[in-house]
Amino acid sequence: MTTNDVPVLLEPPVAGSEADTLIGSLERQRRTLEWKCSGLDAAGMRATVGVSAVTLGGLLKHLAVVEDDMFGRKLLGRPAAGPWSGVDWDADPQWEWRTAADDSPEALLALWRGAVARSRAAVREALASGGVEQIAHYTNARGESPSLRRLLADMVEEYARHVGHADLIRESVDGLVGEDPPRRPEAA
Repeated sequence: MTTNDVPVLLEPPVAGSEADTLIGSLERQRRTLEWKCSGLDAAGMRATVGVSAVTLGGLLKHLAVVEDDMFGRKLLGRPAAGPWSGVDWDADPQWEWRTAADDSPEALLALWRGAVARSRAAVREALASGGVEQIAHYTNARGESPSLRRLLADMVEEYARHVGHADLIRESVDGLVGEDPPRRPEAA
């Protein structure tokens, strides 16, 4: 359950609707990322693997930006939210990755959770006014506007890629491995 008592799918239904399958897939990725990034101190959030500069803190901040961009700006046409509204992305295109080391683990998780809550609300709003086939407000450089279906699929792909990064980093920090987080008591 979310803080506003709207149920959140833990995984895709075995035989559900297209919307529930896409959203359930996204929610499973979100839960796994949160699990991989929780319970760490600042050093754990700044850990890297090999020559990569990717950190768990950077992943959280990056995915918070992507959540707000994908569902706030692209889907609903809203202006940038959160701390990124004042970022000069042309001057500092790696801002979220670079600044994550300055934030506490609690602040990073809160930032990401806030963006996820806004995204969930945006998707619910969009689904209430049409299905997954509805067209987003965003138009790309080729003059195309994606459907909500495409935005959800793109977000599942974005998370899947980064959850793989989180798997490797977290294992290097304290040995935590696994595909799915333990189920919470209310989800059992």
